[in-house]
Order: sequence, then structure tokens, then C-alpha cells
Amino acid sequence: VQLQASGGGLVQAGGSLRLSCAASGRTFSSYAMGWFRQAPGKEREFVAAINWRGDRTYYADSVKGRFTISRDNAKNTVYLQMNSLKPEDTAVYYCAADIRGTIVAGYSSAYEYWGQGTQVTVSS
Repeated sequence: VQLQASGGGLVQAGGSLRLSCAASGRTFSSYAMGWFRQAPGKEREFVAAINWRGDRTYYADSVKGRFTISRDNAKNTVYLQMNSLKPEDTAVYYCAADIRGTIVAGYSSAYEYWGQGTQVTVSS
């Protein structure tokens, strides 16, 4: 499966962005999906995950209550709605697919496929 992330940009603190991740292939609806991010000089970290059906989600504590992950299997797309953005949210955001569709994993080694990343910059 190929993943294409988009929707990043520059936003002021307190603002919102919605990231999208479009997937190719017929098996998207069977995969769990995740979002990760990597800031300069830091390791990649987990942000959010959603199971294949979209009825189970999991969030990093740092984004809980501000970010929402969702998916539209008819459009082969997963979203990350980011509200109340903070400068510390600045990073390259990556979407990823986990063939174990029922699992919502918070670690990168669980994911077999990765998109190319989209830059999110939050100014103070």
C-alpha cells in the first residue's frame, strides 16, 4: 500500500490544521492506521492510532483532547484534526499502516507502511 500525507503548513499557536493521508490499494479498510511525528533532533514519536473499523482510537498524552484521528474507508483516507496547536507540535507528521487492523499500536515498529511526511509548523 502507498500512503500520501498532506495538509501540513504554518499556523499560529492556538490554530487548527487537518492532515489527510490517502492510501492506494483495496486493503486500506482492513488496516489500522497511525500518525507519528518527528521534530528536529528528536526521535519519531507516536501521535494517534485508529483501528480498521474506526471505532477504537488511541492517543499520546501530549495530544489527547486536542487532536482527533478519524477515517473514511470509502475514500481510503485517514485524517488527523489538530486543534489548539502549540509550538511544541511543530514536526514532520507521518501516517502509517498496520496490517493488524484490530490493533491500535503506539509504537512505530508495529507499522509496515509509511507515508512521506508533511511539515507542520506552529509559530508562537
